[in-house]
Formats: sequence, C-alpha cells, structure tokens
Amino acid sequence: MLVALTVPMLAGCVVYTRPAPPPPPAVDYDNPPPAQYEVQPAAPGPLDVWVWVPGQYEWRGGGWVWVGGRWVARPHPGAVWIRGGWVWRGHHRVWIHGYWR
Repeated sequence: MLVALTVPMLAGCVVYTRPAPPPPPAVDYDNPPPAQYEVQPAAPGPLDVWVWVPGQYEWRGGGWVWVGGRWVARPHPGAVWIRGGWVWRGHHRVWIHGYWR
C-alpha cells in the first residue's frame, strides 16, 4: 500500500509516495512454531526405569516458549508416557498435556 503526500510548490503540486508501514506481526495463538531439533542424551539409567519425554512449545507470558526434552523416571513399573497434542474443542484447538498411563 502506498501513502500519497501532497506538498505545495511554486509551480503546482508534487506528489511523493512512500510505502506504508508494515502491519504488526501476527501472533498465531493456535499453532506453536515447528518443534526444535533435540539431541537425546544417553539415559541416566536402565530404560525400564527412565523414559525420554520430548521437548515441546508451551504458551507462557503471551508467547511460545520451548521446553526442552528430558529423562523422567517412571512413576511405576510398566508406566508408558503418552505425549501431549492438540485436539479440537468446539471451534478452538486446545493443548492436552502429556500424561502417564
């Protein structure tokens, strides 16, 4: 979009144009940025005790913040980590946090 400025001169009018300022950046409240690449370090102990919980974006203080992956001890033998994800609730998507099953 161009903005026209009219400046009176002795012999008539001269029109200068300049670009309009860009709109403010849009914030996508429904979709976090793509996941970051993570290097999964070696488990701190046996895999029947430790589970890798991948990193994810979380909405904090008006913006998306990356929370890195980590090793977590199972709450009981055989527990399985179910990764969080987006689900539709009416006309909005909401984040369901990961949980143990």
